[in-house]
Amino acid sequence: MRNGLSVFRSVGLTLLTAFFLVTAAALAQTAGASLEQRAQQSLPTIEGKLQAKGLQQAVTVIRDRWGVPHIYAQNQHDLFFAQGYVQAQDRLFQMELWKRTGRGTLAEVLGPKALQRDVYARMLRYRGPLEEEYTSYAPDAQAIMTAFTDGINEYIRQVTAPGGKLPIEFQLAGFKPEPWRPEDCLNRMAAFSMTNNAKRELHNAHLLTVVGEKKAELFLQLDPPVPLQAPAGVDYSGLSEDLLKEMVGSDTRIEFPAPGAATSELWNDPLLPPGVIGSNDWTVSGKLTASGKPLLANDPHRTIAEPSLRYVVHLVAPGWDVIGATEPGLPGVNVGHNQRLAWGFTIFGVDQQDLYLETLSADGTQYKTDSGWAKVEREQQTFQIKGAPEQTVTIEYTRHGPIVWKQGTRALALHWVGAEPGTAGYLAGLSVDRARNWPEFLAAMDRWKVPSENIVYADVDGNIGEFSAGLTPIRSKVAGKQWTGLLPVPGVGGYEWQGWVGRKDHPQFFNPQQGFVATANHKMIPENYPYAVGFEWAPPDRVNRIREVLTGDRDRRHKIAVIDMAELQNDVTSLPARQLVALLKNVAEQEKDESQPVKLLTNWDAALTRDSAAAALYEVWIAKLKKAVQQAVVPEAARKMVTPGIGWDLMALNHPAAAGLGDVQKAHRLMLDTLSDAAAELAKTQGADPAKWSWGKLHTVRFRHPLDMYPEAAAFDHGPEARPGDGTTVDATSGSGFSQTSGASYREVFDLGDWDRSLGVNTPGESGQPGSPHYADLLPLWLEGEYFPMSYSRAMVDKNAKERLELTP
Repeated sequence: MRNGLSVFRSVGLTLLTAFFLVTAAALAQTAGASLEQRAQQSLPTIEGKLQAKGLQQAVTVIRDRWGVPHIYAQNQHDLFFAQGYVQAQDRLFQMELWKRTGRGTLAEVLGPKALQRDVYARMLRYRGPLEEEYTSYAPDAQAIMTAFTDGINEYIRQVTAPGGKLPIEFQLAGFKPEPWRPEDCLNRMAAFSMTNNAKRELHNAHLLTVVGEKKAELFLQLDPPVPLQAPAGVDYSGLSEDLLKEMVGSDTRIEFPAPGAATSELWNDPLLPPGVIGSNDWTVSGKLTASGKPLLANDPHRTIAEPSLRYVVHLVAPGWDVIGATEPGLPGVNVGHNQRLAWGFTIFGVDQQDLYLETLSADGTQYKTDSGWAKVEREQQTFQIKGAPEQTVTIEYTRHGPIVWKQGTRALALHWVGAEPGTAGYLAGLSVDRARNWPEFLAAMDRWKVPSENIVYADVDGNIGEFSAGLTPIRSKVAGKQWTGLLPVPGVGGYEWQGWVGRKDHPQFFNPQQGFVATANHKMIPENYPYAVGFEWAPPDRVNRIREVLTGDRDRRHKIAVIDMAELQNDVTSLPARQLVALLKNVAEQEKDESQPVKLLTNWDAALTRDSAAAALYEVWIAKLKKAVQQAVVPEAARKMVTPGIGWDLMALNHPAAAGLGDVQKAHRLMLDTLSDAAAELAKTQGADPAKWSWGKLHTVRFRHPLDMYPEAAAFDHGPEARPGDGTTVDATSGSGFSQTSGASYREVFDLGDWDRSLGVNTPGESGQPGSPHYADLLPLWLEGEYFPMSYSRAMVDKNAKERLELTP
């Protein structure tokens, strides 16, 4: 197949065998055979027969060669009981941390450094009526979550009983898992990380106070362009994004300090520019495909970690036959396909958070409203803290939401969609999982409130579509002007939400004339959209590249196949690199610069492959170029707040006067000087011969386990591994510096002509237990841009079966 892409070729098996040998050797060498043996002994039973109290009838669990469980139950209760049990078998430690993040009990196992994170979690928990909350996702959602958590609890009972196989992570960390409640699935801290934009409001307010309105607008590049104006009389002094630095979501890394070592610093959760963490999805009509049926591809991007954020599972019972990915602490499938339709998603950047500047009374017991003073609601919360006395914290609320910061008579209250019923992340998937056509899919979209997503659709009847879903507040007009949500607003004066954008007004497509629809976190709203949905989007680089490839295939009458979709997911051609190199070529011709660095880049195809010398030079160059543009344009006091992206730099270099960069000559000199500096740096770090430079030597990924600070657990990590691409390519590999920290850990490509021709990958592996053969067996595939078959029919599942487990009542 083209570019050497295959589905689990023999070379993949060779890589896999070598990978396990190296991992096992590293584990034994690092921690001694005893830890390796303990890890093996703590593995769950995944073959044979097991009794599980709480089942009504027998359930069959078939794990295929890639560790994916295919669960066959005779009724819905047992299906979700078994899903909870099976996911706990593979991911119990990860699930326990996820649950504690939502409950606000991390300090019980991490100590004092986690206390503020726990306080925020309890501030943001759902406090409304539970019946309305459950039924928002699906009529039977509570029953499903009850069965799911009962299954988790049955596994916990077994592993914590005398002689039970407690996973090695709990043994090292020194605590045991606690029972689950159905409400634990309603985790709002998982939702928080996927909503926007309280921290951005503080960032914008800080920037505005430092550089003024016009420069702030220039640096932010708001789209559609709107004034960044503070409401009359508002004082933003003392506000910055640092005020909420410990308010982080559930997928922010949790790190256990080694016993006896000093505690590590606070959570590493920097305020990233919009679009740094992105996703891609697209669907293609059967008019353009080899099979004559639609194809659908999706690679949602989030944190890269060990274990993987997502878990692939296949659920079969009366009324259910769905396969795809979920987060381990959730029932159902978030993204995948059933018998009749497939779907995929990317974040749709709806602003679902607003900060209010409340005025408190001198004693702090009241706050000002438009109709007078109102009482601050107070709630006592007690926190158990490892290695320290328990603490009781008073959490306070105004009508807008929890007070997240206060100083004297000033306070910030957070109003966000997570306070509304039905806003736990992804649980509306329980309704999508059972949709059979476009009208039923749209009805499920009414339930999909968080995260806001551009959801592409395809069905076996040949239809394709897209719906941009998410609970979208309608912001009031104040003094005849649209309130944008870009800055904190006064708690008085009419800055209120006035309901939600209705289904008909959400961006959506059905059977578009061009034969495909693609999204990549870019601006999906049409021009002159009447609602203040959002103004900060991912640059259109990735979606433009997807459209370029799909349009080219259409125009040359190439019939698109599954392999083409997979190759496009792994595409590393950078459109901004192409544009910048074209500009460099013109500049070099004008300046008569024929230096080696110029020749290396101007003869390059803009593909950011791992072994490319030009890609290495380009990336080092743009890092220096961004810094140089920043120093030339951004006042020193604001430089920590303004990190121009390559699209911003292209604008500044093409229009230097408008950007404040000076004249064209200065812009040309800046480009050539930084390129020369980049070449000198590479010569110093990778040798004088450019033929030996490579992007992969600089650009690596590391999969980190929460316990990797324990010396005996260091071998739980994997990497560093060389990576292609960057944040502008379809294979998006963005992160901190040159390290990849986010990206597509899960990928899916679905063929609606034959579900068994579908592909997937989930890195590092399905299991989170370090002793499991499925702990990192998918990493070699992912590194090479390869996939495993997403077996769907029972015949294909049986063909690829490796372990069979029967769960009995």
